[in-house]
Amino acid sequence: MTFLEQFKSKIKSLPFLGIFANRAFWSFFGTGLIISVAYMDPGNWGTSISGGAAFRYQLLWAIWFSSIAAMLFQYISGKIGVAGYSIGEIIRSRWSKKQVFIYWLLAEIVILATDLAEFLGIVVALNLLLGIPLIFGALIALFDVILLLYLTEKRFRILEYAFVIFVGTIGLSYLYEMLITKPDLGEVLAYSLQPTITPQTIMLIVGIIGATVMPHALLVHSWLMKNKVVELNGKYDKKKLLSFHKADIVISLLIASLINAAILTMAAAAFYDRGIQVATIEEAYLTLTPLFGKLASVIFAVGLLAAGISSSITGALSGQSIIETLTDFKLSVKMRRIITRFINLVPTLIAILLNLEPLTLLVWSQVILSLLIPMALLPIIYYSSKREIMGELVNRSITTYVAYAFAAIIIVFNLYLLYQTFFGGG
Repeated sequence: MTFLEQFKSKIKSLPFLGIFANRAFWSFFGTGLIISVAYMDPGNWGTSISGGAAFRYQLLWAIWFSSIAAMLFQYISGKIGVAGYSIGEIIRSRWSKKQVFIYWLLAEIVILATDLAEFLGIVVALNLLLGIPLIFGALIALFDVILLLYLTEKRFRILEYAFVIFVGTIGLSYLYEMLITKPDLGEVLAYSLQPTITPQTIMLIVGIIGATVMPHALLVHSWLMKNKVVELNGKYDKKKLLSFHKADIVISLLIASLINAAILTMAAAAFYDRGIQVATIEEAYLTLTPLFGKLASVIFAVGLLAAGISSSITGALSGQSIIETLTDFKLSVKMRRIITRFINLVPTLIAILLNLEPLTLLVWSQVILSLLIPMALLPIIYYSSKREIMGELVNRSITTYVAYAFAAIIIVFNLYLLYQTFFGGG
């Protein structure tokens, strides 16, 4: 046996790392990437740029906290899909019609708030790169996403491959930005482990949580995973699929977490450390040029465009899953996607016509999403702990308790923000 063969054999024998040496895993890998772009979408850019520019590295801990929570929550959501269900189907079969209708309306609000951030990211990137007016950029973004979904409709695996390109583009763009801005890595580590919560930072903390623990990603993951299991048609047993799913989530969301942290770190090093006030994404783009050259600005905008397009596709899939599982609408897959895209275009056009500032809207859209996290999250935790639904994949007690603990912390942050907003506490 050669040295390489011995090395591969040892890797395969490890409980978790062995999965990465398994070719079957890499044929399964991809759903996590589709989910992961929700964690580095333009909403994340808005909250992280605002946080880094205003408070330097102080909010890095919030990114790591919400990223760890997101890994756990997405693992649980996908596990429901491995068990053969989507959370929407479970809710529809077990709740009253009135309850399902209210839940559907809340889910649509989630999609609208999500798409506001994603569409704004695309149109702002097109404006920065090509000078295209925002309103025309919105129309281009609409048809661009529909076209990509149409081309990959019969080969979903191609869409997963496309997400490798999207995530790679975003990651490389911020690797470059980190190299040129040269952040203080010692302070980055220190603030990653040092929670800072004040009345001044709570808005951005909640925005970071909402931009990371995305309700629409929680809702769509079980649906995507169920469809993947159906496509595999019994090729692997559920325990094997669950191990693949776990590794998929760890890899994909770890990448998303690092990119998220890099966005805030870059903003801190590029803007805060130089005493530069950045109130808009356009200002961030324009400020990078005199500081680090035109290439830095272009790469920034290209990364934003990749984030907007890829996260809009995830949003479109989320809208499709919601309509498909919570309603009786009899529409073709293609028509559902087109209607979802046109509905979700409305808030973006309103924002553009009212000349509202994109960065402020991005932050507020993520705050709305954070407030709606319990709507998506609590049913997922509850039903994944039920043996009659999950069978052998039912949550262990510790998994359920930890998930509820993370959910409780997020709810406390939301309540604190509401208290600060309406009663001026603190």
